[in-house]
Amino acid sequence: MYAKLHSSAVLGIDGYIVEVEVDISNGLPAFELVGLPDTAVRESKDRVRAAVKNTGCQFPLQRITTNLAPADLKKEGSGFDLAIAVGVLVASGQLQAEGFTESLLIGELALDGSLRPLSGVLPMVMAGKEAGFRQVLLPASNAAEARLVEGMEVVPLRSLEESVEVLRGERSVAVIEEEDAQAGEEEEASCEDFADVQGQAHVKRAMEVAAAGMHNLIFIGPPGSGKTMLARRLPSVLPNMSLQESLEVTKVASIAGQLTRRGRLMIRRPFRSPHHTISQAGLIGGGGIPKPGEVSLAHRGVLFLDEMPEFSKSALEVLRQPLEDREVTVSRARAVLTFPAQFMLVGSMNPCPCGYFGYEEDRACTCTPHQVQKYRSKLSGPLLDRIDIHVEVPRVDYRTLTGVKKGESSSDVRERVHRAHEIQRVRFEGTPILHNAAMPSALIRKHCTLDEESRRLLQQSFDTLGLSARALDRILKLSRTIADLAGETNIAAHHVAEAIQYRTLDRKWWE
Repeated sequence: MYAKLHSSAVLGIDGYIVEVEVDISNGLPAFELVGLPDTAVRESKDRVRAAVKNTGCQFPLQRITTNLAPADLKKEGSGFDLAIAVGVLVASGQLQAEGFTESLLIGELALDGSLRPLSGVLPMVMAGKEAGFRQVLLPASNAAEARLVEGMEVVPLRSLEESVEVLRGERSVAVIEEEDAQAGEEEEASCEDFADVQGQAHVKRAMEVAAAGMHNLIFIGPPGSGKTMLARRLPSVLPNMSLQESLEVTKVASIAGQLTRRGRLMIRRPFRSPHHTISQAGLIGGGGIPKPGEVSLAHRGVLFLDEMPEFSKSALEVLRQPLEDREVTVSRARAVLTFPAQFMLVGSMNPCPCGYFGYEEDRACTCTPHQVQKYRSKLSGPLLDRIDIHVEVPRVDYRTLTGVKKGESSSDVRERVHRAHEIQRVRFEGTPILHNAAMPSALIRKHCTLDEESRRLLQQSFDTLGLSARALDRILKLSRTIADLAGETNIAAHHVAEAIQYRTLDRKWWE
């Protein structure tokens, strides 16, 4: 006998529908699985056999052939277990599957027949809805995540036995849904506050400008000046994501298996801080079947690289393409996949390996010129050109550190940043652009017009500092963001002057 059901899988960051065909014929007992399965999929034969027996059903002692179509795409993961098991029961005559032709079956089976949660359920269910399916049967642990997709009836299940009862009409879906309802998870802990930082007013201003336009930022200063502490407080001044951004970020987190709050969209912007030993594939994404890397997990949020020169030069250089294109393209023999990578890069570094070059009043630098040159060369000119703001973080004196006066709180800064984001949302309405940092050249010419005084100032700075064409575009974007923070429609000379001073620090250190 023959049975056909539907499941789903993930390729890149998108889901796609997989037809699960099961044919049972006479012959020596065998269980064949075809359709380019990987190891996890091939091992489903043993999980399905044990789960069917331990559920109280009969596993047919005949020749079973299971095909996963389309057969030219590599299948990976354990999410086909439920569909294969139900297909075996239908093909052997133990189940009738009429009325479930518009249903998706997703789930990994344990040997006792229970269902385990999966990663990537959100894009799978989204693909099912786009393909016209109306119902999805999946593990109860993934039900809340699946309900984020409107228009899909979600049937949460705890075991293969419950699946059989639902398909036979012996168990009400409504009862399962009621039993599956769970209390919301605890609220996320509040972020660290800007008010905890003593001094460093100019650094906090640079961070506010960066947050307002989602511009890339690098801190340069001696050890103990507060670079890491400041960077970790940046999420506290970033407004929550819009619905569109939340869906994008939640989708990536679901695929990576890092969605801790399965029943809710992620509303806080991600903050990723990988260790400096990370590989190129870990940073950008990759693998036999490519998975998103840190730059995609930081999509719509912050990627913080602490002590950037300690990262391998090859890992840093692969950031150049996603910083420019705002996406990552990974090519393989069977597929070319694109991952989103619209992140805000925040880096920190010392001026030299010992950290005290240029700060001899604190401690004498012990590095040789060769060591200093080798350390700085880890950050190439093209990479620095793609970082909009370079800001010096000096040591804070004792009197400032022990002062009782509190600085401005993160909530006050976040309100101004939110207003700037709203201005940009209206400005770029109808386009995929959300923030000033992502403006292409055509929109820069449209929205970053300068008066005569600003133009003269920019020309003088361009000739004096030897800035590149890319740096010129970055200055114009920064000027637009600074004007947005001030609530001004036109870019003035003082906006351009502030943007230029964020580009001069690299000349101080690198020449």
